[in-house]
Amino acid sequence: MAVRWLCSLFGKPFDGGKRMDHGGPQQQQHPMEQQQQPYHPQHPAMMRLYEVQKEVASLGPQVCTFSGMQNDRDYKRLERELTRLLLEVDQVDTEGKPELQGARKRAAQEVEGLLRYLEENATHPSRLAIEDLSTKARQLVDERVVAPQRAGGVAEINDELVDALQELVLRLTQVKTEGRVPLRKARYRALTRLCAVQDVIEGRTQQQTLSLPLSGDTHEAVHRINQVMVKVSVARGQLVALLMGLSGRDSCAHLSRILTEMQVELDALDVSGNAAIRNYRKQVVEEINGLLKHLDLEGEGDDTRRYDLAQNNSIREIEAVRAHVSHLREGVLRHCAMGDLGFRPKAELQSLLTHLDQVDTAKNPCIREARRRAVVEVQAIITFLDLREALARRQPGASEHPSHRAVWLVLGSLSDLQAQVLGYEGKRADKSYMMLEELLTKQLLMLDAVDPQGDETTKVARKQAVKFAQNILNYLDMKTDEWEY
Repeated sequence: MAVRWLCSLFGKPFDGGKRMDHGGPQQQQHPMEQQQQPYHPQHPAMMRLYEVQKEVASLGPQVCTFSGMQNDRDYKRLERELTRLLLEVDQVDTEGKPELQGARKRAAQEVEGLLRYLEENATHPSRLAIEDLSTKARQLVDERVVAPQRAGGVAEINDELVDALQELVLRLTQVKTEGRVPLRKARYRALTRLCAVQDVIEGRTQQQTLSLPLSGDTHEAVHRINQVMVKVSVARGQLVALLMGLSGRDSCAHLSRILTEMQVELDALDVSGNAAIRNYRKQVVEEINGLLKHLDLEGEGDDTRRYDLAQNNSIREIEAVRAHVSHLREGVLRHCAMGDLGFRPKAELQSLLTHLDQVDTAKNPCIREARRRAVVEVQAIITFLDLREALARRQPGASEHPSHRAVWLVLGSLSDLQAQVLGYEGKRADKSYMMLEELLTKQLLMLDAVDPQGDETTKVARKQAVKFAQNILNYLDMKTDEWEY
């Protein structure tokens, strides 16, 4: 195997060091011809290149899956090792022979390629975006959760914090990776940690006080459980700090031991005589188990099946639904172009929504986003059909308010534009995209200019039309954002 690799460096097949003439036995060769034949694998230059190849083979997979930044310890180690190999290749004595020089050049190019790949991924704009979002998440969690608990206070956990974390998760799912394994891995690791923090924060259990009368022994059990709850609260803060990289002293193994000791302490309590206290203890044990399950995230990002979602069964299921939706969308647009409103696969579209709702996302934010986008695609067709049907049924009377009629005229234009958006397959840089965006914006301005003149029906209709136009713009934006799993 090694000999074949070396021979591939020379660009010639390996023949065991012999040169046979296919027309007969080996013949006497000219001295110049002898100098041009492949070198024996025992040649010192070839042996040295073989040693380099073995080291490159061991470093290659590490480089190809490295997902960190340039200041990471592993980056510096890999860069140092590859630079050393490059210097060693440069020092290989080729004795001025063209074939050895070519082999050395190809070996150097292989090492240089790994160095370049390592640097490109660590400095890629998407990698920097992931790091920037991760830094914002760390700052937010440190300010609102970790720092107050370290100071002996109470974490500021409210809807504002939850919404801010969810916004960061959504922005992370939208970072483009261009199919690069290191970028996918970095995005997945950042997402899993941030989602775990969300789960820990939202799943906290409040300390409970049970109603009287209770026996002395029962009171003692409640007191002991409440003491464990205080420890769980501290452990929760430590776990959040660990997940967000804000803990310099604690380790996953240490925290796991602490939580396991709490479980042992709770198991030792005698609560057989009171169902309410048993349930309280069970609730606390379940919270401890919930914290323990997040302590195995350290090695989870190394499993390519986790972040390479192309082979994920849920993603495949979503893609199958999207393919069906695409087929229905083409049919709807084709029939509408012919003026035929009889093709209305709303029941089929509703069944697809039900199907998507049942897809298992395994709490993976990328799968959740894929499902959300598929749902939006289905809903866009349903709203298009609903508006077309409403426009076809509309029979305005002579007493209709002029402002209300103006809103319906805009809705008619929006329906035509939505048909174009549904069938749009271009990119944001295309002129057709900018034209659609401009036309939709004009419709919003026209709605803004409508004066209801106190007519409540017009106010409601205008509000719904504005929302409809904004949804079309959002859908156009989603279709062209080049999002990937």
